[in-house]
Amino acid sequence: MAQTDKKFFENLTGAGKAIAVLTSGGDAQGMNAAVRAVVRMGIYVGAKVYFVHEGGTVIGSARCKDFRTREGRLKAAHNLVQRGITNLCVIGGDGSLTGANLFREEWSGLLAELVQQGLIDEEASQKYSALHIVGMVGSIDNDFCGTDMTIGTDSALHRIIEVVDAIMTTAQSHQRTFVLEVMGRHCGYLALVSALACGADWVLIPEMPPEDGWEEKMCQKLSATRSRGSRLNIIIVAEGAIDRHGKAITSSIVKDLVVQRLGFDTRVTILGHVQRGGTPSAFDRILASRMGVEAVLALLETTANTAACVVSLCGNQSVRLPLMECVQMTQEVQKAMDGKRFEEAVRLRGRSFENNLKTYKLLAHRKPESELPHSNFNVAVLNVGAPAAGMNAAVRSAVRVGISEGHKMFAVSDGFEGFYKGQIKEIKWADVGGWTGQGGSLLGTKRTLPAKHIDKIAEQMRKYNINALLMIGGFEAFLGIMELLAARGTYEELCVPMVMVPATVSNNVPGSDLSIGADTALNAITDTCDRIKQSASGTKRRVFIIETMGGYCGYLASVGGLAAGADAAYIFEEPFDIRDLQSNVEHLTEKMKTGIQRGLVLRNENSNENYTTDFIYQLYSEEGRGVFDCRKNVLGHMQQGGAPSPFDRNFGTKIAAKAMQWITKKLNESYRKGRVFANTEDSACLLGMRRRAMVFQPVVQLKDETDFVHRIPKEQWWLKLRPLMKILAKYKTSYDISDSGQLEHVVLRRPKESEAMAAI
Repeated sequence: MAQTDKKFFENLTGAGKAIAVLTSGGDAQGMNAAVRAVVRMGIYVGAKVYFVHEGGTVIGSARCKDFRTREGRLKAAHNLVQRGITNLCVIGGDGSLTGANLFREEWSGLLAELVQQGLIDEEASQKYSALHIVGMVGSIDNDFCGTDMTIGTDSALHRIIEVVDAIMTTAQSHQRTFVLEVMGRHCGYLALVSALACGADWVLIPEMPPEDGWEEKMCQKLSATRSRGSRLNIIIVAEGAIDRHGKAITSSIVKDLVVQRLGFDTRVTILGHVQRGGTPSAFDRILASRMGVEAVLALLETTANTAACVVSLCGNQSVRLPLMECVQMTQEVQKAMDGKRFEEAVRLRGRSFENNLKTYKLLAHRKPESELPHSNFNVAVLNVGAPAAGMNAAVRSAVRVGISEGHKMFAVSDGFEGFYKGQIKEIKWADVGGWTGQGGSLLGTKRTLPAKHIDKIAEQMRKYNINALLMIGGFEAFLGIMELLAARGTYEELCVPMVMVPATVSNNVPGSDLSIGADTALNAITDTCDRIKQSASGTKRRVFIIETMGGYCGYLASVGGLAAGADAAYIFEEPFDIRDLQSNVEHLTEKMKTGIQRGLVLRNENSNENYTTDFIYQLYSEEGRGVFDCRKNVLGHMQQGGAPSPFDRNFGTKIAAKAMQWITKKLNESYRKGRVFANTEDSACLLGMRRRAMVFQPVVQLKDETDFVHRIPKEQWWLKLRPLMKILAKYKTSYDISDSGQLEHVVLRRPKESEAMAAI
């Protein structure tokens, strides 16, 4: 049974336990959310929490020269002992975390020196004999090994993609080539993922320098793109990009090359520190909040013999890794690059980086027809259900991967409705150019289910000789693939590999923690909440009641509430009554009396048929009379619109590529005697993110996990974040630690000797 009682924490912390939090090194968006989470979780468990200033973040961030000297660290140890602090939460990059670990290793010697100098007594030395350190990585470069994402990276990608989207408009108008230089002196993550997210023609990163003769190949690629009718080219350069001989490749070198060899009108944009600025994305706020709480739990559970750890993200799960193992691996990357062992450097960066690079190469560089395999298979792709930002990126990825694997790709317009009407046509490589940044569904999508039209759909399958299906959509796509599966006994045409990729803002598809489109919707919610709250700045005290989409799924309200700093979020999955509403009003009343001017309450659209948004607004207005007034907003379809976020572009691209590779495998397995025949359960799957991995699951096995009446999974991982939102809003509540991270180890993937020699 999960331990949720607050006494559990009290037993761990002990009376008077103190935690200090500091941010060090370069600033990164989301650091403030991490600081907030550490402070409020620390207070929740009864600890005394301190800020270490300068140490943009709200408490200041700096690179401290004094701390690099033993004298500086001695002074720091004295400051901590004077305040009874032996628990340190450090938010920074590898330099800051390495310095913090050195401080921990020297701690006993520093205390002995302080005793010798008479600055502290022996009793204090014994009482504060062990220093505990937990790190969180704040770095926009995502250059720390052991975590899929560092705090600030997603927000930096938002800044880059905003600029790229704006530039693409003017580039198309004037038929220009743009060279963008992004941050990343030693790590090419930002350049690589932004290239993937915008469909850039070429990308240059330090971990994988281009082969000799790259200049000619790049110019050929740009020229070929223009000859196929494209009016623009985008080249992205990491500031640390080099060639195979270690010579720097700058944005100005690339520009001069394009102008001299092709004569294209070319411009350079250097993004610089704009990548560090702005408000943090929804992803970074949630990541920082989850990591901050995990860091406090890790500090509570440390003993004198516990190694310093860093809180990391693996897939969708928090893990704890030994700090110095991660630092060592990060240093190994640089050693591999210095030794020109570039393939090894890419592997050491981790699976996320490696997958991004493989996917970019697969989608950006089209092989000549003579080099493509010829499978003689026809694969159809369609969007099903409501539109979701990122669908177009997924379609583009599926089409290009399919063509690369030798298939003929067909696009179905308007979902199953277009399918039975015969709105099917072949789609080529160039047809999906520029699709990654487009919102909505360029193929068209409808909520129509296939069962009523199954005979006509089978007829179209036969007419176009469709050998496999890829469905990108929400709950309707899930129902649709099950209906097609059920009809296999009657129609042999449906005995083909089928796979579904979840894409819906509601994030209500069983079998997947995340759906394409949900991140974009969350950013729309948090951006709107930020603006709404700001509208009350300097005015009288005000509470905003905001209605979100989601059907019966409370994901957007709950996770959006966590990201926006909401005081409450009402959802269907967690029933509430008038007593809960009254308790929330009282909480907000007390909050307003402390001088805080704004309150925020989110309500999922179908959370309760009687406690409507209007009812809650009127209740709050009446009960808060004399203390605060109320305003209400229904966000509506703005949550479905707009350009997709970098996360949704990247997620849609990678998940669709993986789905197409699965289709190829299944087609080869099921091809017998000149035809495709697949009627096993595992030939109709849903591809979803589950905790740490992307998993193919037969849809029939997901039936028992599904509440079909309310169109939601019976178990939803994000419900465990609900208490976190309440803790951060300063409610008295319980917190489930059953899903907290466990200390694991980093496995260094050293290449075999033969591989190492080949790399050199």
